[in-house]
Amino acid sequence: MSDFFLKKIKKNSYRTGRYAETFAAIYLRCKGYQILARNYKTKVGEIDLIAKKKSLICFLEIKKRKNLETASQAIHQKQQRRIIHAAEYFLKQNPFYQDFDKRFDAVLIGATVFPYHIKNAWHVH
Repeated sequence: MSDFFLKKIKKNSYRTGRYAETFAAIYLRCKGYQILARNYKTKVGEIDLIAKKKSLICFLEIKKRKNLETASQAIHQKQQRRIIHAAEYFLKQNPFYQDFDKRFDAVLIGATVFPYHIKNAWHVH
């Protein structure tokens, strides 16, 4: 494949991801969450959305695929570990949230369905 087509595919994937994150943020706001950060990047990982609701802070991975099944399969253990490390970094940088309950969630978006919010999608061991 030529560089031109690879760049175009990458650009479309980026746009799709940004759309999904925006859609998920709106969905979560409607459910009473406050969005604290989008695309939170560290040396150890990235978190798509960080949200809070009362005394709960959620670190969310957003996945957009053709259907919910393939979206759920797209969150691998290695990625979960990177998100956990990024969450630890966020909490060190923002000590105000240290005493909040913490949760790792996923929002899955298929082609034709409303977002599917999985609470406690994975746990810290």
